[in-house]
Amino acid sequence: MNLLRTLKLFLIILIPCSLLIYFSVLSTTDMIEWGLSVPNTVIYTLVLVLLVFLLILIIRFLFLLLFSFLDTMESLHASYKKYSPMVSILVPAYNEGKVIEKSIRALLNLDYPQYEIIVINDGSTDDTLKKLLPFEGKHGNANLIVVNKRNSGKAHSLNRGLAIANGDLIVSVDADSKLSSLTLSKLVRHFIDPTVGAVAGNIKVINRNNFWTRLQALEYIEGLNLGRRAQGFLRIVNIIPGPLGMFRKRVIKEVGGYSNDTFAEDCDLTLKIISLNWKIKYEGSAVSRTEAPESLIDIFKQRYRWTRGIIQSIKKHRKRIFFPFRNFSSSFTLWMMIFESIIWPPMNILSNLFMVYVSIRYGFTPIMVYWWCLLTLLDIAMALYCISIEDEQFSLVAYSFFYRIFYIFAVDVCKFFACIEELFNVKMSWGKVERKGRL
Repeated sequence: MNLLRTLKLFLIILIPCSLLIYFSVLSTTDMIEWGLSVPNTVIYTLVLVLLVFLLILIIRFLFLLLFSFLDTMESLHASYKKYSPMVSILVPAYNEGKVIEKSIRALLNLDYPQYEIIVINDGSTDDTLKKLLPFEGKHGNANLIVVNKRNSGKAHSLNRGLAIANGDLIVSVDADSKLSSLTLSKLVRHFIDPTVGAVAGNIKVINRNNFWTRLQALEYIEGLNLGRRAQGFLRIVNIIPGPLGMFRKRVIKEVGGYSNDTFAEDCDLTLKIISLNWKIKYEGSAVSRTEAPESLIDIFKQRYRWTRGIIQSIKKHRKRIFFPFRNFSSSFTLWMMIFESIIWPPMNILSNLFMVYVSIRYGFTPIMVYWWCLLTLLDIAMALYCISIEDEQFSLVAYSFFYRIFYIFAVDVCKFFACIEELFNVKMSWGKVERKGRL
């Protein structure tokens, strides 16, 4: 069965690779020929800049495809010894009354010999604590502890839970997430390797009930998990996501615990772990299903906070950017984050606006339409590949038509403004998205 799946995935990966190379050759040729035909130095310079950007994207996509495929093959053929150490699950909760009961029930039903769940109520003003207290105590293989404290933020809550945790391995889980039953067993096996400091889980959208949440479901599969899968093969996952990540407790303590000086404590912690040369892997079969924002405004709020938090983390660790020979993993990770969070959004906006301008000004419309058709075809191929790896719903492929043309552009505009405001140190708040209770 593994051999058949290997062959299937190999054939599937050929589609996006072939389309990417075909698209690259045609686009480059067309743009150079067109740029040379326009007697305008500014336009020609912009064409060259966009071609360089396109070349970087091509290299990035090829590496993502290659390493994600290799990581999938490695996972399919890996064998692990039985290993079941004590695990502590930390769940910070602030005003999670709509989702906390379903989340806790899923945690109590995990298939694992011995574990504890520490829920830290961070001064909630709703009925979160009231709904938590009946769950406190022993439940089969699990013991649930409720910690009630004044509101002081997610990082402080996680550190409070860490201080009383009995497990050698720590799992951080967002309160709006549901874990699959075998999650702990799938994550734990990687820690047989003493060089592994943390493992990132597979995050999926659970509330696929409207256009925006289905687009995000595709984004998580194609835009986020594909990257983590490729990084996992290199053992340098750059962000262990809040909804699911497992750590060695001594590694978290070694790096000083969670910090509250950024709006992306998960990104900051990951960068600190990488800086000490610990390996960080990815486990695609350990799934956390999380509630995604259901409106475009809430999506913007979330991505704004993510972007500013990531940039804050980059600024905090900027000294490691220019010293790849001291720690290649740390420097490489930071450069990739700079490209994806700071360079990519404005370049994507510029390229779109530039293509619209030249199509109107110089009659470039046929080539622009052709270019967008090729990009959409590539997105469809990428979606098919990622959905095949994840055993996901093929109906999500249909959303590829809107993914690049509208959704990614809109999110990049949001990220661009987040970059500008972070540059000028504009004050911001957490921007918590209202829960709908879709778990």
